[in-house]
Amino acid sequence: MAFIALGINHKTASVDVRERVAFTPEQLVEALQQLCLRTASREAAILSTCNRSELYLEQDSLAADTVLAWLAEFHQLSLDDLRACAYVHQDDAAVRHMMRVASGLDSMVLGEPQILGQMKSAYAVAREAGTLGPLLGRLFQATFSTAKQVRTDTAIGENPVSVAFAAVSLAKQIFSDLHDSQALLIGAGETITLVARHLYEQGVKRIVVANRTLERASSLAEQFGAHAVLLSDIPEVLVSSDIVISSTASQLPILGKGAVESALKRRKHKPIFMVDIAVPRDIEPQVGKLDDVYLYTVDDLHEVIAENLKSRQGAAQAAEELVSAGAEEFMLRLRELAAVDVLRSYRQQAERLRDEELTKAQRLLARGVSADEALAQLARGLTNKLLHAPSVQLKKLSADGRIDALAVAQELFALDEGVPSDKGL
Repeated sequence: MAFIALGINHKTASVDVRERVAFTPEQLVEALQQLCLRTASREAAILSTCNRSELYLEQDSLAADTVLAWLAEFHQLSLDDLRACAYVHQDDAAVRHMMRVASGLDSMVLGEPQILGQMKSAYAVAREAGTLGPLLGRLFQATFSTAKQVRTDTAIGENPVSVAFAAVSLAKQIFSDLHDSQALLIGAGETITLVARHLYEQGVKRIVVANRTLERASSLAEQFGAHAVLLSDIPEVLVSSDIVISSTASQLPILGKGAVESALKRRKHKPIFMVDIAVPRDIEPQVGKLDDVYLYTVDDLHEVIAENLKSRQGAAQAAEELVSAGAEEFMLRLRELAAVDVLRSYRQQAERLRDEELTKAQRLLARGVSADEALAQLARGLTNKLLHAPSVQLKKLSADGRIDALAVAQELFALDEGVPSDKGL
């Protein structure tokens, strides 16, 4: 049995690589089922966000190279390129990594809360795909419990620091007064909802939400007195927008260079501030080369994020200690479960031997043998049978020089006398 956490993230791979390794929601079920069929994985889950794509697996033995080869083939990437930015954690390290990720300790924004919801979605999709078994299921539950404890017992999530907050903070640096600005938000997911809330709190009164479906856009817009439009309306709305922040799950760019050029001409080249939080990107990179456009991606937000993280650094150590304790507790419980399986098998074997000897004793009694003699025979037979297999194995271990195993047996059977030392052999 081996737990494996394998993937890439914002620290190991550029946004170009991350967007090529990202899984769309529509791909996940098929990918999970392929993963279990094509690799040694008995259980599997996939977490795919703008900052990371990670596979959580349970295998008989470590087969990371096979999984990497499958991942490269699935996304049509060079295996060497993928291997150069991928990481692999096994067993205790894999458990600790999952708990750090869910707690926001491995995020671009330290302590950001969205990742826990994304981890729960990964769990739900794996259940739907039928690739979540008892071991990985227990690990996810332990991960959620530890992440919740981190949120409850530390101050790591108290201050509003997130990619969404960083994007709005950057907008404040570029525009001296946000009150007079119009913001165009593309998408209607959790990140854009946070962006809308931060903008609203900063006094931005004119907010437009563009989405593939008008219903989702309207639902979000109502919360902040915003206006909802379809993605096809973006070119017209762009003309009056000073701030554009985009985060969708689209596999193709939504906003191209031509549309932005046209809007700039109609704006008489009044600058537009843009943040593309999506992976794959929503805004064509060429847009950033236009005069009067300030285009930032998630990777460009590092400096803003770092400045806003100082208040959370003190809580990080306490959170790390909770994660370490959670990982240790989970592995302890897992080892205890393994012992339970062994004990169950041993008890079943002992009960079978008992029943055999009891049947023999009953036959002796039926033939007229005295009760004392039948009981004595039962005791001798049961003792001999219970000791036979351990005796044979201990003799073999001793012949092989396994003094360590003999010491374990001494402890296992709670024997008083010590075992021979290998000194002087």
